[in-house]
Amino acid sequence: MTKYETISSEIRQRIINVSYSPDEPIPDEITLAKEFGCSRMTMKRALDILVLEGLLYRKRGHGTFIVKSAIQNSRVNVVSNESIGLTGLLQGKEVTSKVIKFEVQFPDDEVAAHLAIDKKTPVYHIIRLRLVADEPYVLEKTYMPAALIRGIDDDVLQGSIYEHIRIKLGLTIAGSHRKIRASKSGELDHLHLVCKDDDPILEVEQVAFLDNGVPFEYSFARHRYDKFEVTSANFKR
Repeated sequence: MTKYETISSEIRQRIINVSYSPDEPIPDEITLAKEFGCSRMTMKRALDILVLEGLLYRKRGHGTFIVKSAIQNSRVNVVSNESIGLTGLLQGKEVTSKVIKFEVQFPDDEVAAHLAIDKKTPVYHIIRLRLVADEPYVLEKTYMPAALIRGIDDDVLQGSIYEHIRIKLGLTIAGSHRKIRASKSGELDHLHLVCKDDDPILEVEQVAFLDNGVPFEYSFARHRYDKFEVTSANFKR
């Protein structure tokens, strides 16, 4: 392993072991560089790895913080290095959207914490039904900071929000931190996903990040059990 990979591994372990307070910034790059006996550039590369993994995020003028959702281990976490959205995942198929709710509101404690914002920062609250060839597949509930992801309107919601972020806003989506769980279907699922009362739902809770480590999305995607499966591959490095 390179020097910065070794440092990254050590800091990752500290985050997992809650050696740093999740409510305070971790030590700055200069302090950590002195501790590990390396250059500031090497330390920056080590921290960049953890930012891209969704363990840390940088807040300009305030420091580098731990992503709280990344250290909540009461449920299975699936970390993905690529987030392409449903439209990108199902290229070649007709993916459409039905907007159920679209409003701007102030976030509650949970949403603010996952998006690393304060409760006075307005967010989009979006509920969409995603259909493939006119058949309901996913019911999405999404929160995004309105000042960061500008220009969301009905036209964007009818298509791909991720394409809007990449193409119209010129932002780079780096990855996401996900929790995947089995869930009982509820009233909205029965109504929009055409579920039976006893049908299970595959729910994916996600915090997605830009390449600078800033969270831009906190969402819950509720998938029909008969339309999705999760595949995981593990390789030795």
